Amino acid sequence: MSLTPLSITLAAVLALTGCSQSNESTTANNDAVTTLRFSHFWPATAATHTEIFEPWARKVEAESDGRLKVEIYPSATLSKPDATYDATAKGTVDIGSQLQGYTNGRFPLTQVAELPGLSNSATQMNCILQTLYDDGVISSEYDDTHLLFMMGTGPGGMHTVDKAIRTPDDLKGLRMRRPSAIAGDIIESAGGTPVGLPATDIYTSLQRGVLDGVSLPWDATGSFRLIELTNTHTNIPFYSSAIMVTMNKDKYDSLPDDLKKVIDDNSGKAMAASAGKVFDAEDAKYMAEAKAKGDTMIDILDPLNDPQWKGPLEAGTQKYLNNVAALGLDPQAVYEKAQEASAACKV
Repeated sequence: MSLTPLSITLAAVLALTGCSQSNESTTANNDAVTTLRFSHFWPATAATHTEIFEPWARKVEAESDGRLKVEIYPSATLSKPDATYDATAKGTVDIGSQLQGYTNGRFPLTQVAELPGLSNSATQMNCILQTLYDDGVISSEYDDTHLLFMMGTGPGGMHTVDKAIRTPDDLKGLRMRRPSAIAGDIIESAGGTPVGLPATDIYTSLQRGVLDGVSLPWDATGSFRLIELTNTHTNIPFYSSAIMVTMNKDKYDSLPDDLKKVIDDNSGKAMAASAGKVFDAEDAKYMAEAKAKGDTMIDILDPLNDPQWKGPLEAGTQKYLNNVAALGLDPQAVYEKAQEASAACKV
């Protein structure tokens, strides 16, 4: 069949129109904005939110030319503190941050790094955790998500109201909030009563006398306004808390390669190191604030070599390692790797 001049013209117009629509569609896809919902439990005023998560989000947005948008939900408004990792794995949230210690038994190998004697600062703790993950020692515990970076707190101490803790005997009969099973084992070994509850509930529990004190690093006493209620502090580095920041695997996999690179460029050791500096600065800030208001300070800086504290700390450590071994895992191998990382990461 021969084509008339009119049909040739129409065909050309349709071809050009189709090409134009195809280009517009491609452009629209390239300019499409992917929103990532980021859930965590810290208050919006905490440095973890304002100096770690918010700058991270703005950097990701800028480097993606606005094609990635990060909406941050602080104060556990989008997921419960102890369910944020699972919410991320399931896709209820896209990115989440949670303490591993909030879900007892979920990350048993990672929590080996929390044991006493391994870390003296948040910077060192972050380095230990990220090293163990990057070297494949603990990475299998996060196979159901896409891990972005590890964080960790500075050494956790004890903070009470008018109750000085100088020896393990001083803990007897005290109800102490514990952040993890490891800290709880050590408190219990020393004679105290560990109480598990989310950080968001600590303030009111102290106010009502449900707790006699808390076991936390200094940065958390400031983030959750506990300095307002406590006035006696025992600086004893008997544990550090591990924290993860992770992303839903399907959400990450759905991104084009150039946006995956933006996420990758803002993950890993550099972010772990940056976060560690923030935690260390906050520790120093709130310790100085407590000293300035005249609070009592008790320093037990090397408890593993202190004749009164050495026993409970070693008993708590061994109890944890035994419990993990009973799961059919090899915590001793991880402990040795953590000790190696500790030496390499020493500040």
